[in-house]
Amino acid sequence: MTLVLTNDDGVDAPGIRALLKAVNGQGVIVAPKAHLSGCAHQVTTTQPIHIEKRSQAEYAIAGTPADCVRVAISHLFDDVKLVLSGINAGGNMGADTYISGTVAAVREAAFHRVPGIAISHYRKGKRNVDWDVAARWTANVLADLLQRPLASGTFWNVNLPHLEPGDPDPEVVFCEPCTQPLPLKYRVEGDHLFYAGEYALRDRTPGTDVDVCFSGRIAVTQLKL
Repeated sequence: MTLVLTNDDGVDAPGIRALLKAVNGQGVIVAPKAHLSGCAHQVTTTQPIHIEKRSQAEYAIAGTPADCVRVAISHLFDDVKLVLSGINAGGNMGADTYISGTVAAVREAAFHRVPGIAISHYRKGKRNVDWDVAARWTANVLADLLQRPLASGTFWNVNLPHLEPGDPDPEVVFCEPCTQPLPLKYRVEGDHLFYAGEYALRDRTPGTDVDVCFSGRIAVTQLKL
């Protein structure tokens, strides 16, 4: 059985090392060579995809997160049983799931009827993430989710909150995804627009993943194709 780890922050990002720690070093890293945050479900079909085999357990792919899953399932391994994506440096909740490469990776896995779990870490004010703490929280969540049945064509999306050092471990809450839009605000400079929406000021429907995570709890949603 092969466990594939991927992300959209790039193969050298600290989050995927934290994810590897969360699964006790088990699994194979098949991740983008470059940082591709926000690439959504883009795939490469009109140009070659270079594969850099760094070791038996690590591959750097010159492609997107969805490409990585496609390559892992169709070319590198014939027994992929689970795809984990993350730990993303930044939240992927509600509307984010349509933009996120992190989530796209497990969505691609779901298309092939391979179970998947996306894990992201909300960054309050873009402050640094304690990756050791994130790995511990992730290990606990995975221990729970991997015991739960997952219907074909569905996948899990997990968002860790940003707490203060010394705070107690957060509660895990199973919830629905928020359907409110992201803030639409742009700064104008001549003929150019620069996105200036403030992530933390987005609308949050009570009880949904955005509200749960922003309130300091771990938000877990089950998404469907």
